[in-house]
Amino acid sequence: MKRILLPLLVASAGLFLFLAGAAQGSATCDRMRAWLHQGGGTASGLLVVDAGSGQVMCASAPGRMRPLASNMKLFTTSTALSKLGPEHRISTRVFRDGRIDAEGVLHGSLYLRGGGDPALGTPGFYGSYLGGLGTNIFALAPQVEAAGITAITGRLYADETIFDRRRGVADSGYATSPYIGPLSGLAFNSGFAGATGASGFSSSPAKLAAAKLAGSLRKAGVRVPAQVALRPTPPNAERVALVRSPSLDRIVNLTDVYSDNFFAETLIKLLGAEFAGAGTTAAGAGVVEAFARSRGSSVEAVDGSGLTRSNRSSPREIVDLLLGMEADPAGEEFIQDLALAGREGTVAGRMEGTAAYGRCRTKTGTISGVSNLSGYCFNRSGRVMAFSILMAGVNDLGLAHLDQDRIAGAVAGY
Repeated sequence: MKRILLPLLVASAGLFLFLAGAAQGSATCDRMRAWLHQGGGTASGLLVVDAGSGQVMCASAPGRMRPLASNMKLFTTSTALSKLGPEHRISTRVFRDGRIDAEGVLHGSLYLRGGGDPALGTPGFYGSYLGGLGTNIFALAPQVEAAGITAITGRLYADETIFDRRRGVADSGYATSPYIGPLSGLAFNSGFAGATGASGFSSSPAKLAAAKLAGSLRKAGVRVPAQVALRPTPPNAERVALVRSPSLDRIVNLTDVYSDNFFAETLIKLLGAEFAGAGTTAAGAGVVEAFARSRGSSVEAVDGSGLTRSNRSSPREIVDLLLGMEADPAGEEFIQDLALAGREGTVAGRMEGTAAYGRCRTKTGTISGVSNLSGYCFNRSGRVMAFSILMAGVNDLGLAHLDQDRIAGAVAGY
């Protein structure tokens, strides 16, 4: 009899513990749902999944499509990292046509050809505005001089033709947006006219870049005309100088941690140029949508940053992307390039006093009436959770953030 009772007692104890755990999980999920609707209204959605087992820990209308705001950057940056690679660097080049005579005079012109690098600029700008992340345009001048050029008879031209000349996205009617600098295949200082973010936007980033290079060349002793112009690089031109951007994982880190709209919009055009034959937002959006499908996810992509309200996806599709990226060769970099809760970027100072603090890698998203938070939590229990909170009826942004932080804390506490 004892041989029968002992296993029964053990089994009963196990069943009790299972039911108690399920009840505890249900109670936690109920609190999450209450916070979700308090901060974001009944149009909001939530999904929390144990990444290791695939078990759904909590859900509330997870399949409904909602505006992404800057959660769109999750799709843009994951695509860029996976397809281009974390170590990829974007090149900006100087070419020459014509011949160089014995005195070093180039009987022809120079061409500054953009490659879609969002970080190209001056150290004075990116040292203060981008935390030191940038590509130094002044590094081109010594290379031109080293090529034996002392003067040119032609002109210095700017070539931005890797992208189209639409300066904005759908949200601004494709004109320059008040929220992002003018987009260009030869971007310069994030589209600003001067060395600070307070200088206003440039009317022609490519020509401004060429003018800065011309000034740098003159300081180096190379005689070039003061006037610059736009022109495509001739097909038979010879390269004389090259600078490369910081590695793509660093660009993505800045894009996601600080939710940099300019970087995100440049990246989606670069994806179009590299993989769809056109440096346009629409072409890049197609690349992003196809990549999401390849990872078992889905998104309606209209731009790269999420500024346009019609960028849409659901908590389920975002979590599917996050889970798909775990197995991607670039997955570790993608996760590490998200903002660490309480310590970095758009979530600095948030989630303090919760289990999420220092344990969740997240991406925020905010436009009018919308506040989102998605990412991963690395729990003390050793479990990894993928979650997405899309709040679509926000009246009080502070309350939305508070309730998102509570939910993230509960996710990290499983």
